[in-house]
Formats: sequence, structure tokens, C-alpha cells
Amino acid sequence: MHWDHRVGRRLKLRDLNILLAVAEAGSMAKAATRLAISQPAVSRAIADMEHTLGVRLLDRSPQGIEPTQYGQALLKRGLAVFDELKQGIQDIEFLSDPGAGELRIGASAALSEGIVAAVVDQLSRRYPRVVFQIVLGGTLALIGGLRARHIELGFVRTLGKDSDEDLNQEVLYEEPLVVVAGKENPLVRRRNLRLSDLLNEPWTWPLPGTFFDSLVVDAFRQSGLKPPRATLYTDGINVRVKLAKTGRFLAVVPAGILRFSDNDASIRMLPVELPTTHREIGIITLKNRTLSPLARLFIECAREVSKPLAKSARKTEK
Repeated sequence: MHWDHRVGRRLKLRDLNILLAVAEAGSMAKAATRLAISQPAVSRAIADMEHTLGVRLLDRSPQGIEPTQYGQALLKRGLAVFDELKQGIQDIEFLSDPGAGELRIGASAALSEGIVAAVVDQLSRRYPRVVFQIVLGGTLALIGGLRARHIELGFVRTLGKDSDEDLNQEVLYEEPLVVVAGKENPLVRRRNLRLSDLLNEPWTWPLPGTFFDSLVVDAFRQSGLKPPRATLYTDGINVRVKLAKTGRFLAVVPAGILRFSDNDASIRMLPVELPTTHREIGIITLKNRTLSPLARLFIECAREVSKPLAKSARKTEK
């Protein structure tokens, strides 16, 4: 297949856009409505593409339309093409007016309220017209979001050596889980605390069976203790912090919640360590995807914001 004569002069961006619309809608009629063109125009565009490429791109059945393996291959590259074009336009907009732009970031709830919020706060002061969108999700969901081009970068617990070949990852700092209590809790005034002193307290930490729940449970076991049953299990960081502020509950939260937020006098970190809960926090991006100037700026700011934590982790190791 000679590119110039067989494909380059015949396959147009409009055709790729129509194919993407049909694949997403699962129907030529729905795709036509979405694109505001006639259904025969959609059918003709698909037929012309199949004739040009010499393969069937779509399978048609009573249940709808699905891409063939050839269609999937073209859609994967087509998605990247439109993403790069969109990024190019955003680059031009940002270069012509550095004070404007839009960036989609993925993060867990905890990291969104920690380092991500801290970076957004700093950059929004310098660029007040920039729009940030934070997409919440776990690591697997954020990886999927990167591949689908729904987000440009993600903040996650790093993947280690098992990271996928199509991902870049950069470690920023190490973050443990910590125990917090409200300022009225009598435990706040004690200086010599051990994890065993807290067994009979009302606790709140993440949902059973989650990665974070396993970290907390292992921390008790590593200390030779039987893990207590929490009064409340929830992944809602704000819920756990709010209950801790009442002075009745002990909450387990990532240290970044306290480190990156304004000093809240109503909540204190207790001087007990949860061993085995330290984890590396970093940024993941998609390889072979050109980052926008705004994304690069966000990453640079994240490095600066996390420097004190990285230095603190290195001192601890020594």
C-alpha cells in the first residue's frame, strides 16, 4: 500500500472523525445525528475508507456496530491524531496568552486534596484565568484515562518496576499514613504514645478490602497487635477528618492531607507511627504523547512543592 497514492490523498481527518463517532455511538444513525450530517453521508464515508484501505473497519449486526480488529487499530491511532491536534491548538492558545488554558488532571481523593490542590492553588494565583479539571479515580482508572486521552497526567501511588511500557512515571516524595485526632481529644496532650494505647479508641479508616485498609491492618500486625474494628469505614477523606475534629474519633489519613493544607488548629497528628504504610507518590504520563506547556508547568510546580517532603524522606532513611 503506497501512502501517497492509496491513503495520503484519500483518507481525510473528516473520515477519521466519522469513524470515531460511529464507534462511540454504535450506530451510523446516532453518529449522523451527533455530527449533524445525513446517514448516507456517514455510510459513504465509511465505505470509502474501507475501499481505500482494503479492509473491513466495522462489523454490522442487529445489536449494533462494532469496530473490527482493523478498525480498532485505526481508531487507536486516530484518537492519538485528534489528541495531538487538540494539544497543538491548546499550545498555540497558551503561547499566545500564557494566562489562559485548560488542564485535566487525574488523582485519588486523598492526593487531590493534598499535593494537587496545593499546586492548583499556586498556579491559579499566577494564572487566574487557567481552568483546572480534577478527575477522581484509582490508579487503574487513571491509567485508562491517560490512554483514552481523558486526562493529561495523573498523581498516583507509583507503580514500581511493574509499570506498563506505555507509561512514564516520576517519583516525587514518600508519604505515610498518619493518625489524627481533634484538638479536644485527651490523647493530643500525651507525649509518649504507642499504637497499643489506641486499640480501644473509636477509629475510622478506608473501606475493608481496599489497599489502604490492608496497610492499616498490616501496621497493627507488624506491631504485634490484633487490628481493632473501626467504628466507621469510608473512603471519604473529608468524612474521616470531620469525625476526628469532633474529638471522639481517631482517623487514619495520608500525611499529605496535613502537610499541604493550611494549618488547621482543630486537628492534630498523634505521635505514633504506622509502620509499613509508607508509599511513593508520583506522576504518571503517557509515553509518546507531547505534553502541553500547561501540563509541563504543572509538573514543574509539583516538583517544587514536593521538594521539602522528598528531603524529609531522605533524612529519615539515613
